[in-house]
Amino acid sequence: MPTTLSRAPVPAAATPLPADVRALEQQLAVYLPPEQVARVRRAYEVGAQAHAGQTRKSGEPYITHPIAVASILAELGMDAETIIAAILHDTLEDTALGSEQIVAEFGTAVMELVDGVTKLDKVRFRSRQEAAAESFRKMLLAMARDLRVILIKLADRLHNMRTLGSMEAEARRRIARETLEIYAPIAQRLGMNRFKAELQDLGFRMLHPDRHRVIAERIRSVLGNRREAMLRIENALNARLEIEQVPHRVMSRIKSPYSIYSKMRNEHKSFAQVMDVYGFRVVVDSVPHCYHALGAIHALYKPLDGRFRDFIAIPKANGYQSLHTVLFGSFGAPIEIQIRTEDMDAVAERGVAAHWIYKTDATPANSAQTRAREWLSNLVDRQTQTPSSLEFIENVKVDLFPDEVYLFTPKGKILALPRNATALDFAYFVHTDVGDHAVAARADKKLVPLRTPLESGQTVEIVTAPSAAPTPQWLEWVVSGRARTAIRHHLKRLQHEDAVDFGHRMLDRAFEALGSSLEAVPHAVLERWLAEQKFKRLEELLADIALGNRVADTVAQALLDAQGEHPHVRRARSSEKILISGAERGVLSFGNCCHPLPGDEIMGYLSAGKGIVVHRVECPNVPELRKSPERCIEIAWAADVQGDYKVELRIEVANKPGVLAQVAAAIAEASSNIENVEYKERDLTTATLLFTIEVRNRKHLADVMRRVRLLQVVTAVKRHPV
Repeated sequence: MPTTLSRAPVPAAATPLPADVRALEQQLAVYLPPEQVARVRRAYEVGAQAHAGQTRKSGEPYITHPIAVASILAELGMDAETIIAAILHDTLEDTALGSEQIVAEFGTAVMELVDGVTKLDKVRFRSRQEAAAESFRKMLLAMARDLRVILIKLADRLHNMRTLGSMEAEARRRIARETLEIYAPIAQRLGMNRFKAELQDLGFRMLHPDRHRVIAERIRSVLGNRREAMLRIENALNARLEIEQVPHRVMSRIKSPYSIYSKMRNEHKSFAQVMDVYGFRVVVDSVPHCYHALGAIHALYKPLDGRFRDFIAIPKANGYQSLHTVLFGSFGAPIEIQIRTEDMDAVAERGVAAHWIYKTDATPANSAQTRAREWLSNLVDRQTQTPSSLEFIENVKVDLFPDEVYLFTPKGKILALPRNATALDFAYFVHTDVGDHAVAARADKKLVPLRTPLESGQTVEIVTAPSAAPTPQWLEWVVSGRARTAIRHHLKRLQHEDAVDFGHRMLDRAFEALGSSLEAVPHAVLERWLAEQKFKRLEELLADIALGNRVADTVAQALLDAQGEHPHVRRARSSEKILISGAERGVLSFGNCCHPLPGDEIMGYLSAGKGIVVHRVECPNVPELRKSPERCIEIAWAADVQGDYKVELRIEVANKPGVLAQVAAAIAEASSNIENVEYKERDLTTATLLFTIEVRNRKHLADVMRRVRLLQVVTAVKRHPV
């Protein structure tokens, strides 16, 4: 039963407010009106009563955690609803407090924020990993409705990381790894660099305490040795900008242990190489003064060629804006300078939380908020096409890469893609339809294949064709979650369509053998049977049959039995075979044991979950497969067979230099593509090569073999297996 809460506040004299609550109220009083601060106090009273008797692993009262989360958000200047939701964010999951009471006391908006943060603890999953993925998916969708959800979640994670020491070692490592893989990158994607830096540092310290300690000690040592040089650079920058009359402030930048560790690991650099740089930030009052300061600093120290980046004209995907330049000074190490306005500095540090006023459609958002909403809107579109939570979270992880490439469309629009993105990724960022029908691309007017990685600054145009369509190989050519999701969605739709069509043919054949038909089953009987078997519609059953999860003969018999008729006597199997054209690749696969080709006599075997595997009738595995007759399908090639098919050729040759090239050239001249080649046997005079090639049919294979036999270096050519 839900806890009944008293609406009357407890007199302050009877129970003095704890110090952390008083400190929170003082933070809020700086920017919130008194009536809103009173609402927050009421939230504390409700939360304290709901969590009464609960403690953290450290032994502290549980309510200290939500108050700490609220204080972190108060530092960002968040609105009262966010602060209240932060105080109540664990009540739905961990206490008897009901959602109706939260709505009655604090309104629907607060309830939706609390619900967005709440984990899915009441749903059963196959694994802890899947539960975490589904919880994360729910959180992202709640973020899309209201950005404040992720701010509460990040603050919650930050306080948990600050107090992680009381957890067991295994839990510490698991939470630290999740923080580094998911939450720190999300903070960076939302432009919240201050959160990101602390989450990374805490995660690194918990996951690799010895590495963190060693690197932190070396940073302190290096900075101590450089103090005089850094002071001289800072004084020189200040003096030059004062001469130019540019209002400014200069501060040195120090790399964190985690950023140094990441560079050492990812770029294979030593500690000395990573630290061999002086970093400074110059903050000015306006955009024109950013460029003015850049000119003044370039006059002071010589800039390094190719190391200038203008993120003011072209902001990063998370809204970050700044000028970056690298200078060569007289101190034996490069000088890295970032130049930005006060507003840009606030957005760089706090991202979507900078200058927070809860945005409606009618009020302008800062650049980080606008870009975050665009990203989240795209995530919502993608998740509807991704039924698996684990697949969804993997796609999102790709989007959280910190580095981007910036590309131009022919009309001058800028698109930010993940690093290593290809032309095919770009096509899907333009539009899903463009991606689905892409055949090639022009990068800076030069024709390139779709799998070509792109570089920042290129102008990219996609060449399309109505007949083009995604293939499974495309998944190997893309790195972005958007492209991967769109390709998988298209392939799954094709597989479903193929499976429904093939399953229909198999069920018709099963009914025919029983002297009936699917059309003869009354609609009401069919609907009732489908409901009993947990199918929403007939198409799902048909696809299940084609994918080998149901046997057509058994389904046909069950549907006839459901009519209450006398058992049907099975006739002899129909001599009519199911014809395949090769276009049913969504439900058909071809046995690697025998590599069937159009023109071969074939049979099909239903493999559960995989669909129909096609074998040559003379395949050595067929006798074993025939022991399960209910899974054997009588199939044959249709007249209009499509596509290319793999086959293996065993070729015996003289062991001489250049033989491989001669054989490969003969195969290519016969219009066959070579997929793989390997030496199987070799001695002083002869060698045996095994080529995997693609041909259209048996006649095409015969043409290839004929050309190869004509070579003087070839002694024998056989199809493998024979």
